[in-house]
Amino acid sequence: MTLSLCVLAFVFIGWGYYRARPFGKLGLLAWLQSVVLMSPWILVFALLGLGVGVNLAAVLALIVISMGGYIWLGRQLRAQAEKDGVSSNIRFGVSGDLGQTSASKSEDGVSSDGISSPEKLASKPGTDNGEPQFTPVPSEDLTKMKGIFGIDTFFATETIPYQDGVIFKGNLRGEIEASHQELSALLDKALGDRYRLFLVNDQEQKPVVIVLPSRNDPKPMTNVQKGFALLLAISTLVSCLMSAAFLEGFDLFANPERISAALPIGIALFGLLLVHEGAHQWMARKNQVKFSLPFFFPTIQIGSFGALNRFESLLPSRNVLFDVAFAGPAAAGILSFLLLLVGLVLSSADTSLTETTSLLSFPTPLFQGSILVGCLARLFIGTSLHNEFVAVHPCFIIGWLGLVITAINLIPAGQLDGGRLVQAVYGRKVAGRSTLVSIIFLAIASLVNPLALYWAIIILFLQRDLERPTLNDLIEPDDTRAILGLTALLLMILILIPLSPSLAVRLGIGT
Repeated sequence: MTLSLCVLAFVFIGWGYYRARPFGKLGLLAWLQSVVLMSPWILVFALLGLGVGVNLAAVLALIVISMGGYIWLGRQLRAQAEKDGVSSNIRFGVSGDLGQTSASKSEDGVSSDGISSPEKLASKPGTDNGEPQFTPVPSEDLTKMKGIFGIDTFFATETIPYQDGVIFKGNLRGEIEASHQELSALLDKALGDRYRLFLVNDQEQKPVVIVLPSRNDPKPMTNVQKGFALLLAISTLVSCLMSAAFLEGFDLFANPERISAALPIGIALFGLLLVHEGAHQWMARKNQVKFSLPFFFPTIQIGSFGALNRFESLLPSRNVLFDVAFAGPAAAGILSFLLLLVGLVLSSADTSLTETTSLLSFPTPLFQGSILVGCLARLFIGTSLHNEFVAVHPCFIIGWLGLVITAINLIPAGQLDGGRLVQAVYGRKVAGRSTLVSIIFLAIASLVNPLALYWAIIILFLQRDLERPTLNDLIEPDDTRAILGLTALLLMILILIPLSPSLAVRLGIGT
């Protein structure tokens, strides 16, 4: 199986090279980005398939080197694009769309994803040599844009060039939603589908209108990206099976004939991931927005860290951003919690391990790894937690791992589900601060658990940028959504934060 995955990976790499070659140096640089991004995973799975043990520190080092190469190639790609006269907003191949989640800032501090930082009101239409950095709005288009404003909606008082669009500062006179709808309709009538209108707050928290060309809209996944997503999904299925085999007490690669024993837990873990991503897709379709296929992150320890994905269309409001972000953790989290409860009910409370093959031996100290799980286990299992090992049903383990994966994705950072929830409820400024705090917290936690460092690196290089602002970014989600968001973040803390040894002893967990 490992050999097949490696062969499939090289087929995709070769196909990507074939597709990139006609685009010259730009295409080859984009192709190299995808190769650099894939190479650590290909190498790790190849070594595991050959029976060579891989140290976690070595894996993290490979990832850091890969990310460093990815960022360096991204800079070369942007430099070459500017040299060739190609807009910096154009994305290339796998690297481009993944690069949208990385730090890709231009020299003036404006993100190259189109409108990642509209609160930075750019007033520099050109570079030091006087050449325009972005394509200016044609004068006839600008005249028509100014004509859409009025005293009943938005009274524009100042026009500022911004990237290859324009910012209109002024006074919002009408109701927010009605004004945005009317302005958007007038812009569409005057200039067709060539521009998008955003209603956002500036740095002084005053409403401004930003108009940008529709060519800056998010781009759909390419076939290469879809192939890469499929490869990661297959790798994640394998890592889930490997985690299940470890829980069953054997090495899957050393004992492939025992794969049937790992299938129930492995498939269940992978199924929870599919439920999570399926809920995202369902809610996105319900709100008529496009959401990309997931880029799963496999890990042997817990099967997967979840997935990275992006919006492939502009979002109409912060409510939609919240709903799509919340749907995945809600679906997978509720299902995982139910499995956890069922597992606790079915688990043996006997002090000695039963010979029933459906129960697994679970070290009692591991129950101290989560405040929520530890307290629930104490409630259901009781005094058995004084023993060195406890017999638990596989549903309990599946539910716990599912909750951990869900909680990891609820960390309030960047474009993780938690970061999107914070951005939707509290805005971009708070979301930026929560991202920084989360990365610092993970860096500190890595002193105890190396997996925290792994996830911190992923966020730092791939996910730390915030989502694009929504078309109407002024209206905040209602109180119900705010309460749901706070509840999700609280459960994330209760799942990921361990019990202190002294508190665990007082609760009767361990000896």
